[in-house]
Amino acid sequence: MESLVKFIQDEFVNKNELPEFQAGDTITVYYEIKEGDKKRTQFFKGTVIQRRGSGASETFTIRKMSGTVGVERIFPLNLPAIQKIEVNKHGRVRRARIFYFRGLTGKKARIQEKRRK
Repeated sequence: MESLVKFIQDEFVNKNELPEFQAGDTITVYYEIKEGDKKRTQFFKGTVIQRRGSGASETFTIRKMSGTVGVERIFPLNLPAIQKIEVNKHGRVRRARIFYFRGLTGKKARIQEKRRK
């Protein structure tokens, strides 16, 4: 039964071509919003808190600060509305899920940038 589900996911779910990113990276997600009969592109820029799941049901959570309020958004990786993802910075963190980031504010909420060779 599991192989049947995996076969259907591989065949029928279209995969988006997305760059490699992980927890701690700062990314910008451009996604399409329908308002009535109109469509427009909106972006959400923030830090990746986690990637969860595998295959067609994989999701990632992004957190940004809007004024003094933290805003988190969960995106499925294969969401058809996602147009593109830009990786702005690769962050250096030691964990795959950085939930402790929610409790940090100000200068403590900075993530060190990974050095590229």
